[in-house]
Amino acid sequence: MTEATTAAGAWVRRFHPAEDAAARLVCFPHAGGSASYYFPVSRALSPGLDVVSVQYPGRQDRRHEPCVDDVRRLADLVAAELGPWRDRPLALFGHSLGATLAFEVALRLEADGTKPLVLFASGRRAPSRHRQNERVHLAHDERLISTIKRMSGTDAAVLADDELLRTVLPAIRADYKAAETYRYRPGPPLGCPVVVVNGDHDPEVTDQEAQGWADHTSAGCAFHWFTGGHFYLNDHAPEVIALIREQIRTRL
Repeated sequence: MTEATTAAGAWVRRFHPAEDAAARLVCFPHAGGSASYYFPVSRALSPGLDVVSVQYPGRQDRRHEPCVDDVRRLADLVAAELGPWRDRPLALFGHSLGATLAFEVALRLEADGTKPLVLFASGRRAPSRHRQNERVHLAHDERLISTIKRMSGTDAAVLADDELLRTVLPAIRADYKAAETYRYRPGPPLGCPVVVVNGDHDPEVTDQEAQGWADHTSAGCAFHWFTGGHFYLNDHAPEVIALIREQIRTRL
């Protein structure tokens, strides 16, 4: 990123502070992703919404910190870090691994008395819909590189620089381990609504797997499909941003 960023501790990035916004959107990156992925979202939604993005350990300015390869452990840490950010209503948006993490964080927030306005679950099957034999995190480097190139979610400059790419592989591998070893533990559903957003040709999420999100909320579940694959949102950013804005506005 060439634009200035505003750090708010190791875990939270706040690119465009919106002090007068009525609500705050917390964004959770995909496997191998970083907080800066949501810079355009923050820019588009400010000042109407105060947008913050989670920065996982092991990447960018946190590259020397140990990665966290367990969703529940990561959720515990993130939920604790969000304590100071609960001064206004929160909405959560997560893509891929980030959707599962956002779900687990939402559970913790609700258990602590903070019910999110809405959870946006993008590019990820429902927490209870487990796929067998996912072992990308155990693969050799070349297969892992091939997988992330096929997904098209990693910065093109990183993909083009083999030396740089290999320096970020540990974080990507840890993220894949977190996603692939996650197992839902049955419990009460969320008390906040869930808005599911997917690409209609995403090999990572079938229609049935997406529909399973309805089992994880007692407050209603809506579904939105866009043309495209796993990173459909790169081609439909204006529409996704408009959806986020409208869904939050109607719940304030």
